[in-house]
Amino acid sequence: MVVTLQLRQIDVQPGQYLTLREISWAEFEAILNEIGEHRAARIAYYQGVLEIRMPLPEHEVNKELIGDMVKLLLDELEMDWEPYGSTTFKRAEMSAGIEPDTCFYIQNARRMIGKRRLNLSVDPPPDLAIEIDVTSKTQISAYVALGVPELWCYGNGKLQIFLLHESEYVQVESSLTFGNFPVIEGIVQFLKLSETEGASAARRAFRQWVREALLKS
Repeated sequence: MVVTLQLRQIDVQPGQYLTLREISWAEFEAILNEIGEHRAARIAYYQGVLEIRMPLPEHEVNKELIGDMVKLLLDELEMDWEPYGSTTFKRAEMSAGIEPDTCFYIQNARRMIGKRRLNLSVDPPPDLAIEIDVTSKTQISAYVALGVPELWCYGNGKLQIFLLHESEYVQVESSLTFGNFPVIEGIVQFLKLSETEGASAARRAFRQWVREALLKS
């Protein structure tokens, strides 16, 4: 006997994820329509495997703080950027879809001004995507398929930077976007500060640290 369940009958608890296999592209699109855009869950899809993840509160706090620090750094460096948050990026011909924890167009910022509907067959993928607590091959495979050039992964108190090279991610010490600026050191330092002094104090201290580092450079 085959049992058919609707998504509204399935409850994914915070910190857990649901894996669905042998999901066609049409079914993936239908699931996206059913769960809608206004939700806490994140999805990752690659070649028939669909993951629906429900983040924990600490996941969201780290996502927001890292995103805020990236914005502060971009502004202090006077770099143009367009924020696309957890937008759904997908390409049918690659059988891939992903919703980053947060992401930015930087090198391609001007191309994306005012654009509210994306078609990755024409539009570029985000220049920088950020993920918290990545444990899934499906997520990484989707990023590779979509051609996201720079991926930051934060987990267990560590920030790792990966650059796309010949269809795989290679871990590096310096960001493609920020060059030799010590983003790993700074972001980890001020995330730890936020745990004792709060998010607002950490953001202010990070901005001051960036300004002092730029004066020395």
